[in-house]
Amino acid sequence: MKLSIITINLNNVAGLQKTIESVVKQTFTDYEYIVIDGGSTDGSADIIKQHANKITYWVSEPDKGIYNAMNKGIRVAKGEYCLFLNSGDWLINSNGNKLSP
Repeated sequence: MKLSIITINLNNVAGLQKTIESVVKQTFTDYEYIVIDGGSTDGSADIIKQHANKITYWVSEPDKGIYNAMNKGIRVAKGEYCLFLNSGDWLINSNGNKLSP
């Protein structure tokens, strides 16, 4: 596997939903998907759990900020390359269009 997609999140449930759905709807599947949540209190963990079967690794616990969360993702990543796709960001489909959640 060459690609590790890492999403970090803190209290952005709507953005996280959009991001996760854009990743799991991709036709390319040779990746691992890692979600690092900073202990959100807005229901983000529930969204992660809804998609747990498509997420390789996830954690929801307090961290020391954005870079600490990114480093947590890097530490568990097994891909040759890391793609940071933060909550609220999304991937597009093969036609160049946003994948609607």
